[in-house]
Order: sequence, then C-alpha cells, then structure tokens
Amino acid sequence: MSSKLEEELASKLEEELAKASALDNPTDAYKKILENIKRLSTPSTIAAALTRIADSVFEGAGGVVFTRSVLSQLIDTLKPFEKHPDIWIEVGQHVVDAIAGSTSLSSSLLEQSAALRELIAAAHEANEDFLDAAEALAEIPLDSSQRRVSDADKASIWVRIVRNYLEFDDSTAAETYLNKLKNVMHTVDNPELQLHFKLSAARIQDSKRQFLAAAQSYHDISFTSAIAEEERLHTLGMAIKCAILAPAGPPRSRVLGRLYKDERSAGLEEYGILEKMFLDRLLVPAEVEKFAQGLAPHQLATTSDGSTVLAKAVVEHNLLGASRLYSNIGFDALGLLLDLDGDKAEDTTAKMIEQGRLTGSIDQIDRIIYFENREASGEKGSGRAEVLVGKEMRRWDSNVQAVAEDVERLADALQSEFPEFVASQIAV
Repeated sequence: MSSKLEEELASKLEEELAKASALDNPTDAYKKILENIKRLSTPSTIAAALTRIADSVFEGAGGVVFTRSVLSQLIDTLKPFEKHPDIWIEVGQHVVDAIAGSTSLSSSLLEQSAALRELIAAAHEANEDFLDAAEALAEIPLDSSQRRVSDADKASIWVRIVRNYLEFDDSTAAETYLNKLKNVMHTVDNPELQLHFKLSAARIQDSKRQFLAAAQSYHDISFTSAIAEEERLHTLGMAIKCAILAPAGPPRSRVLGRLYKDERSAGLEEYGILEKMFLDRLLVPAEVEKFAQGLAPHQLATTSDGSTVLAKAVVEHNLLGASRLYSNIGFDALGLLLDLDGDKAEDTTAKMIEQGRLTGSIDQIDRIIYFENREASGEKGSGRAEVLVGKEMRRWDSNVQAVAEDVERLADALQSEFPEFVASQIAV
C-alpha cells in the first residue's frame, strides 16, 4: 500500500512540474509545489521529491532570476527538516553539484550555493562527521568579486571550520584557518566570535604541545563573563593541566604561581598536583596516575624519546624538586629517585642545565651532579655552574665560619647570664 501511494504521489508531482514548466512565468507555480511538498511526497520520499524539483528547475529555460528565486524557496523548504540531517545532506549536495555543473548559472547562484553548503555542514555536524562538515564549509566562496561577504560573516564560517578540524583532531588544518581569522578578528565586534577565536587558538596551542602558551590562553578565557561559571571552571582546569604538562623551568613556575594564586583553583580536582608542583614537592606515581585519567589523548602521546608528555613533565619536575633538597647527588641515586637509570638521569639533567631550566654542573668522572642554590634564568646556557671546586670550598668555608660564629655567640650569652658557671667550666 505504501509503495502504491508513493508511486501515485510521484506521478502527481511529475504532472504538477509539467504544468509549471509549460507556463511563461513558472516561478509562482514552482513555489506553490514547494509549499505543498508534504502533500506530494511521504516522509521517506521527500528527499527524492525535492531533488526532482531541483532537476526540473535546471532542465528548464527559466533564466537566472527564475532559478535563483525557486532555489531560495527550496532552501527555505529544507530548513524545517533540521531533525533529519540526512535530508539536508542528500538534497543539498545534489543541488550544489547541479549548480557547479551549470557553467551558465554557477556564478549567479553563489548565495544559494553558500546557504546549501551551510545546511550540509550543519547536517554533518549533527552526525558528528566533523571532517565532512569542515570540507563543506571550506567550499563556500568568501572572496569572490561577485559576492560581498562581511568580515563578521567570514569569521563565522572560519571559526566553524577551525572547530570542526579540531574535533577531527587535525590541528594543522585548523591552524591554517585560524591564521585567516587573525587577519579579520580586529574588525569583528562580536563577543561570541571573539570567544570562539580565543578558545580555538588555545586548543591549537594545546594540540601542538605548546603547553605554556595554552595554559595562559585558557586562564585568560576563564575570566570571560560571557560563558557560564561551569565553563569558566572547566577552562581553568584545562589551564592547570597544560601548565603541569609544560617543561619544568622558570616560565612554567611563573604560570603555576599565577594559577595557584587564583582562588578558584582550590575547588578543582587538579589543585593537589598543582600545589605540589608550585611548591617544588616530589610527585608520587599514584597521584600522577590519577591525574593522567583526566587528560586528552594528545596530552598522553608518546614523544620522540619513547616517553609520554606527562611522564617527561613529571621527571623534569621531580628533578627540579630534587635540586631543592640536595646540594649534590650521584647519578644512580638520582635515577632511583626519578625512576630512571643513572645514565638517563644524567642526560635529563644535562639537557635542563644546557637549556637554562636548572642550575648546576656534572662531574662525569665521579658520576655526581652538583646543584646550584640559585634560580635558573631560563636562558640557554645560563644554568652551567662556574669554577665548581673553588665555589664548593667557599661554601664549605662559609658554613664553618657560620658554625664558629654561632658557638661564639652562645659562649658570650652563657658568660653574660651565668658568669660563675662559665668561670668554673671553661679553661681560659
């Protein structure tokens, strides 16, 4: 019965189209057909009915004005079907291909083509096909001399493209369109677009493992009043995660300090590990494993040396923490502390000293690392200690002098308070 009804409706649609196309001015007739589309099709055939109407439009010789007017009506007819994204994709793609294939009309139907591609992209987004959505939006003509597009409208499209590529985990393609956004965002006075632009930039920095820059960007966004409190706290949590994953050193310490002093941080799950890192306390495997459960896949990716981003960040932090506890330590003892072999501990220490993220020197003959009791500057080469032997001797002499002065002060205090006791116990 259903099949018979569908055949009858299809036949009726063909009759209506034949009558409309025979008119001298068929525009109103086609629009009426579109208005009555639900009476000329069933839910399962409505996509086929709409594509047939589009084909009829291109088959006729109604001219540009007629074609543009009817396609605009067709787009308006499509819009209420947002709960059926497959209809948007099937009909929209069919019409877009028909426009592209018409050499005489394609340049005159840019607005209709753009509107259809936006519907197609929205449908792909609803289906979570983010790559297809990004590609559909990327094909919208934004720089054509035949179609004027404002900077705000360009930004709106490019932001969607960036977000879709990020959802697909393609930060390289996303950055291409972010760079386009940078050229127009200064002219866009739309708080929502500005927010999405900043958030997209932070997510790209995060994806590219530029964790310090990402932490600062996320933290700045977390103060934006345009988003809900829950979203602000989530963004603050992302800032903390990125700061923890950043390479240990002075720049990271400054970012950690800024986040630690933010009163909102105390209520977040990441606060415990943030506090330990800010205070240069050693991290234990259990709390590191718990923290790892909340990280995104790219934040747990394996680096070129075979370790994960998190593991590398923890090792460097614990090494920095060890430098606060020890004046010197052997390779093997440090390796035991960092859960590495001695040679790997030496190599990690050497890199951090060379990059100016740790101050000290290494005695490879005796296999001992000497830590300097001063802050690293973060400048390459600034972490190496100078004249180690003489400096150690001066530190030893200073400590002996301090002890001697303490003993002398104690003796003077006893002499002043208990002169008779001192006279009887101390031989002069």
